[in-house]
Amino acid sequence: MRSESAYVFTLAILLISSGAQSAAQARQNAEDLALDKLELHNVKAELVTYLGRRAMRVTDAGPQTLDDAGRLAVVPGSSFQDGTIEVSLSGDTAPGAPPNLRGFIGLAFRITADASHFECFYLRPKNGRAEDQLQRNHSVQYISMPGFGWQKLRSDTPGMYESYADLVAGQWTLMKIQVAGSRARLYVNGAEQPTLIVNDLKQSSVKGSIALWVGPGSIAHFANLKVTR
Repeated sequence: MRSESAYVFTLAILLISSGAQSAAQARQNAEDLALDKLELHNVKAELVTYLGRRAMRVTDAGPQTLDDAGRLAVVPGSSFQDGTIEVSLSGDTAPGAPPNLRGFIGLAFRITADASHFECFYLRPKNGRAEDQLQRNHSVQYISMPGFGWQKLRSDTPGMYESYADLVAGQWTLMKIQVAGSRARLYVNGAEQPTLIVNDLKQSSVKGSIALWVGPGSIAHFANLKVTR
């Protein structure tokens, strides 16, 4: 897996102290990290304006043989174990991509230093309004690398690690992930109830990095990344 560190960008992470604090206290204790680089693994990245927002565009640049762990843009300096991650994102397929691809886009977290282990939630935007109900049921997905790609999870435990959400390819979607120990919940577009619940995260509960994740043949946009510990 080839790693690069290039492409200046201004995406910021807001780290907020947890606990019984007033909003004013939380703002005082917040730490803004101005980040200017991504550690790129089989993707390209560039700062753009997309649908009225300043965003990071991340596109697939790896071979088709890569598995679910292959395409990451790791946020340097990020450190996350438990808490909440929020981001606005948009996914679509690249021009000329095979019709079976769905614009895969998501977030990976608890990434080890060598990027060999991580947890991940991602969206398949082109499934959100498909005419086939079974395809709609595959709109959001949890995976855990290594060992638990979407094929294995779907085969071994059908329907347990994926679900439906109303998604539109190429449009902004708000994703929120809440993580505590071995449990995680995925919320989409500000919904009060989670779209997907995972009570048995597959990797060890350790502190690690956060990354922007894309799948094969995808063009992704990310904005307003926020982490609350």
